[in-house]
Amino acid sequence: MTAAPRTAMVLAAGLGTRMRPLTDQTPKALVEVGGKPLIDHTLDRLGEAGVETAVVNVHHFADQLVEHLAKRAFPHVLISDERAGLLDSGGGIAHAVDKLGTEPIWVANIDNVWIERGQPALGALAAAWDPAIMDLCILLAARADCYGYDRPEGFLRDDAGRLTHSNNPDPLPPYNNIGFQIIKPELVAGQAGVFSIVPIWKWLSAEGRLFGAVTGADIIHVSDPAGRDHANAVLAAR
Repeated sequence: MTAAPRTAMVLAAGLGTRMRPLTDQTPKALVEVGGKPLIDHTLDRLGEAGVETAVVNVHHFADQLVEHLAKRAFPHVLISDERAGLLDSGGGIAHAVDKLGTEPIWVANIDNVWIERGQPALGALAAAWDPAIMDLCILLAARADCYGYDRPEGFLRDDAGRLTHSNNPDPLPPYNNIGFQIIKPELVAGQAGVFSIVPIWKWLSAEGRLFGAVTGADIIHVSDPAGRDHANAVLAAR
């Protein structure tokens, strides 16, 4: 069995425009859901999965986020500074690659919370990871198990777990990306500037090296104030 990564990249630098007015004076990562900031939901999940070091990128109200993260004891947090300009998903990882090392890493967003059902979601991703046949593995959930995914973007998955990225609205792709991946940092090493990870997904898919693991958890995408309110109500009921 392949060991789960011990290092993670947490993408927390975004402007959170859809979350306004909650992000008018604070970064999205510090918007509270269920009594704690979104970024702590993500870091707590990663810590439960065995992550020891998390590299967090900062931009919007960066000082607030850096101050908050300095209070955490575990995982150990390193800051990747993007105050000079946002670099998008791929660029953000590439900018931090000197802090991430060369072994496979987790990459995590901060805008999903979930209620586990059965095997822990990150455990499912770690169990699926096989660096011999894949370069990137994405955590997915069935569309029916997700709240707050309005866009048609998603994935098709074959019987072997290989993925194809899709934006087809009819029929909608059956699986949503819920913001956690395991990747090889070499995919972005040596690159610089602003770029998305999506073209990398498509290239790996064509090569047969993009895979996905499916969780049965109940997923809540917290992208706007209504999503925050829904998440608060669901978590309070639990």
